[in-house]
Amino acid sequence: QVRLVESGGGLVQAGGSLRLSCAASGRTFSIYAMGWFRQAPGKEREFVATINPSGINTFYADSVKGRFAISRDNAKNTVYLQMNSLKPEDAAVYYCASKTAPYGLGSPNQYDYNSWGQGTQVTVSS
Repeated sequence: QVRLVESGGGLVQAGGSLRLSCAASGRTFSIYAMGWFRQAPGKEREFVATINPSGINTFYADSVKGRFAISRDNAKNTVYLQMNSLKPEDAAVYYCASKTAPYGLGSPNQYDYNSWGQGTQVTVSS
């Protein structure tokens, strides 16, 4: 089982930027696709972005496309989420996740992931 620890959340004004990080340990990071999900109060957890093991292929939710960028540094066992032009509706707890099966593309389906971090809070003021 992999251990995931998110960081980088905080309070930001609308239009601002944040960069989330997720550090992984416990298994070979570089062969697993990674994903970012978020959950706002009273809402279900939703997909944000995913990246394949090499970092070449990415996929985004329509709501964040063009504003967010997912990347990874396999040498540092870390995946990032750069969030620009933040909106109040982006406020949520953000979770990183590691896909259950090695290799292959990332997935927008949370049930394809079996390891989750504890989450980091992102608050966007209007």
